[in-house]
Amino acid sequence: MCGIIGYVGNQDAVPILIGGLSKLEYRGYDSSGVAVLQGEKIAVRRSVGKLVNLQNSLKANALKGTVGIGHTRWATHGKPSEQNAHPHRSKGCVLVHNGIIENYQELKHQLGKDGYTFESETDTEVVAHLIDKYLQKGSPLAEAVRLATKDVRGSYALAVISEREPGTLIAARSGCPLVVGRTPDASYVASDVMAMLTHTREVTYLEEGDVAVVTQHGVDLTDADGHAISRKTSTITWDASAAEKSGYPHFMLKEIHEQPQTILDTMRGRYSYETGEADLPDIGLTPAEFAAMERIWIVACGTSWHAGQVGKYLFEEMVRAPVLVDIGSEFRYRDPLVGKNDLFITISQSGETADTLAAAREAKRKGARVVSIVNVVGSTLARESDGVLYTHC
Repeated sequence: MCGIIGYVGNQDAVPILIGGLSKLEYRGYDSSGVAVLQGEKIAVRRSVGKLVNLQNSLKANALKGTVGIGHTRWATHGKPSEQNAHPHRSKGCVLVHNGIIENYQELKHQLGKDGYTFESETDTEVVAHLIDKYLQKGSPLAEAVRLATKDVRGSYALAVISEREPGTLIAARSGCPLVVGRTPDASYVASDVMAMLTHTREVTYLEEGDVAVVTQHGVDLTDADGHAISRKTSTITWDASAAEKSGYPHFMLKEIHEQPQTILDTMRGRYSYETGEADLPDIGLTPAEFAAMERIWIVACGTSWHAGQVGKYLFEEMVRAPVLVDIGSEFRYRDPLVGKNDLFITISQSGETADTLAAAREAKRKGARVVSIVNVVGSTLARESDGVLYTHC
C-alpha cells in the first residue's frame, strides 16, 4: 500500500514531507519521491529503494519551497523504477496517487490520440494528463480534478499541485483513505494520520467522492458533484504508538479490521460483480489448463501459511480437487511427490521468502505449474513463477 503526504504552509516543505513519509514506511514501499513548488515552477525528485536514497538525493541538490507533496510507492502497474515512482507530472500539474485505475488502458489510448505522451508504465500518469486536459480547457484546478475523477473507474486517493495555482493543493478520494489536518498557519494531507501527528492533532477524514481545496489558511470541501459540504473535525488523542495502530490497541486488531478493505483492493479491477467473472491475465493458466490439474499444493511460511489453510477449504469446496498445504521450510527438505499435473501455489508478501522460494524452485524442477501470490512487483518469486497474482495492498 502506498503512502501520501502533502503540505501547504510557511515552513520549508521538504523536512515535513520526508518526516511524514518516514512515518509511513511501515506500509511497505519500493520507491519514493517529493514535489515542491520552487518559485513559479514545481521541482520533482524521485528515488528507488529506501527513503534514505531520496534523502541523499535531496541533500545533494536541495529543494526549497513551502508547498509540496510526497509519496512512497509499492508497485502495482509498472516495475519499481525512478521512472515509475511518484510524483507524476503533466506539464505544470503534478500529483501523487494511491489506488488502482481500472480503465487506465482505454484512457491512455484516448489521451494518446489527444497528443499526450507517457513517460512511465503507471496508471497514475493517466490521471495527471486527464487533469491537465481539463486545465487546458480553462477549468480551475479543483474542478479539473473533480472532472478527471469522473472519467476514471477504480480507487484513488490524490494529492495534486499545479503551477497555475501555486498556493493550493487539491485532495480527492474514492476507495482509498485520505485525511486533512490543520494548524493556525498550515494545512496537511496524508493517507494516514500518523504522517501528520507531529504537527497537528486536528484532522478531518475525507469520505467517498470528497474533493478538498487545501491552502495555508484553510480547507474547503465539496462532494463529487461540486456541492459545498462540511465534515466533522476530530481531535486525535492517541499517542504516537497508538496512532501507528490507527487507534487499535494492537497491530493484530488493526490488521484484522483492515482485511475487508485489503480484500477489496486485491479484487478491484479483476472481478466483475455484474457477470460474476474474474479476469486474471497474469495467472498463466487457461480455464482448460486449470481444470486439468490433478492436485493443488499451497506452500508458504508464517501467517501466509495460515492463509493457505483457508485457501485449502475454499479450493476443495469450489474446485473439488485435493489440496495439500505445506510450510516452505519443511517442504524444501523433503522429497515431496510433486508431479507435472500439479498446481503449485506459493504465498509470500515480499516475494523473497527464502524457504518459499526454494520450494517453488523444487516444484518447478519436478515439472509442476507454479503460481505465486505476492505483493511486490518484480520480486524474485514473481519473476521465477509461471504465473503471478499481485495482492495490491
